[in-house]
Amino acid sequence: MIGHIHELVTHAIESLQNKGVFELDHTVEFNIERSKDSKHGDYASNVAMVLAKPLKMNPREIAQIICDELAETHHLSKTEVAGPGFINFFLTDACRVQVVRKILTLQDEFGDNATGEGQRISVEFVSANPTGPLHVGHGRGAAFGSSLSNILRKSGYQVDSEYYVNDHGRQMDILATSVWLRYLELCGEQVTFPANGYKGEYIYDIARKARNKWGDDYRHTAVEVFAQVCADEGQLGGDKEKHIDDLIVNSKEILGEGYEKIFKIALKFILNGIKDDLEAFNVHYDKWFSEKSLHDSDGIDRALARLDEGGHLYKKEGALWFNATHFGDEKDRVVMRENGLKTYFASDIAYLMNKFERGFDQSIYVFGADHHGYIARLKAAAKALGFDADKITILLVQFAHLFKEGEKIQMSTRSGQFVTLAELIEEVGCDAARFFYVMRSHDQHLDFDLDLAKSQTNDNPVYYIQYAHARICSIFRNLESEGLSHNEEIGHVAIESLSEAHEQAIIRLLSQYPEVVQKAAQNFAVNTVANYLRELAQVFHSFYNAHQVLQIDNENLRNARLNLCKAVRIVVASGLSLLGTSAPEEMRSDEKKND
Repeated sequence: MIGHIHELVTHAIESLQNKGVFELDHTVEFNIERSKDSKHGDYASNVAMVLAKPLKMNPREIAQIICDELAETHHLSKTEVAGPGFINFFLTDACRVQVVRKILTLQDEFGDNATGEGQRISVEFVSANPTGPLHVGHGRGAAFGSSLSNILRKSGYQVDSEYYVNDHGRQMDILATSVWLRYLELCGEQVTFPANGYKGEYIYDIARKARNKWGDDYRHTAVEVFAQVCADEGQLGGDKEKHIDDLIVNSKEILGEGYEKIFKIALKFILNGIKDDLEAFNVHYDKWFSEKSLHDSDGIDRALARLDEGGHLYKKEGALWFNATHFGDEKDRVVMRENGLKTYFASDIAYLMNKFERGFDQSIYVFGADHHGYIARLKAAAKALGFDADKITILLVQFAHLFKEGEKIQMSTRSGQFVTLAELIEEVGCDAARFFYVMRSHDQHLDFDLDLAKSQTNDNPVYYIQYAHARICSIFRNLESEGLSHNEEIGHVAIESLSEAHEQAIIRLLSQYPEVVQKAAQNFAVNTVANYLRELAQVFHSFYNAHQVLQIDNENLRNARLNLCKAVRIVVASGLSLLGTSAPEEMRSDEKKND
């Protein structure tokens, strides 16, 4: 409808230009927006205020002239000029209610739009280091990235969802060394575990798996393992960073090829756990991209060579630097250390180039809020590589804090003191967890109330929405027991009988769904879909409590209301699907109404 009204206004302006009423030397851009208050019509436009300056006329006068010039259409009942010069558009009742027929015809395709025009878009999210299980901090990025991918697909984009596996570098070496030290403990060695090692029961789990597989094959004495190793934190002259680095060097030298076996069993164990957790969280990826593949191939070397050819690399104190400040970053970045090892950022540059080489029209990175610095450095890298930095969008997801019985749950990843995503799913369920993560804008802090998420009350937003879907399913299950049937065609013919305020409110909201999806895709605003569903559920429950659906003598009205209910069910199910949550047909607390 927005497109139709925009076309009407555009033709009216062209007609006024042809008549010499308006003299314009350029095309004007104006908006058609959904009215916030139904008293002000269904849609409103700022076109008159946009034209006021070039025409040097009063915007209210311009608005009235345009209204008088609009072509006749059976979609509009009237227009009016309001405020400083807004044009309000009122749909006819017949036009407004036709959205019900459209929904029942299109079913799951209702809300599909062509905003993306088939553009290829990469959405990378979570990408947590495979050094431990996913925790609740990763859950918000997972829920947001997955939901955003769904919304973009519904809006006409070709989406590739991607997980970047950081399976190379120092953190992975710390993991492998931590596993080996726990393995040695299981073999009977007395080992002082490093302060900077990875702790947690999952490290023991991997160590047990390694020992079951290789027995004592990789057992060495603690004396040998800790030979020439710097003192640890808390010891005289201790340095926890050098301590763990020395242990890594010893581990590699002592184990030889065995180190790679320990490394791989640890990576596989954790990565499989991550995949299982995300699958249980209804998060699916089109591609798992290995950082190690960039090192094993010429990916990083080609990226650095391209930067070097452009004159964007220089040497300083034995290290190789990228002059990122030349492209707007706050400081230059090391891409190769003095020991010849490439940095994580060198891998990031190569991965960025890889995305452009794969031909994506746009690449979206979903990072945690602590990755703010990546915005400038990645865009700097794109510019230096000769790519369009505007094709990169970096979305920062703020932290989520867990609360239970009013108390905040403290977490520390390295120490192993954290709530895993799997534990959260087990406690509150996938649906509640996903919905709670996305019901606020991703760039706002989120307080996750575990008790509320588990409750089966109207205060729990996802329960409230799913309950609306279940209620509608219950209505249709009761048809047969009531000796009734549903005739959609009769309902379509009688659709204009839905004149009650609650019915009109539902119809108004249903017609907004395609716009909500479209704007959510354009603004990366997943939470707007969640908010829309809450409002639709609230309006439906109000209607349900105020009006009979089945037990009415008027067959035409009954079928029209059944059509309305079915339309609500379709839209609720569609919206919940975008958010990765289910739409149950029955709920434990579902009730029968005497209708």
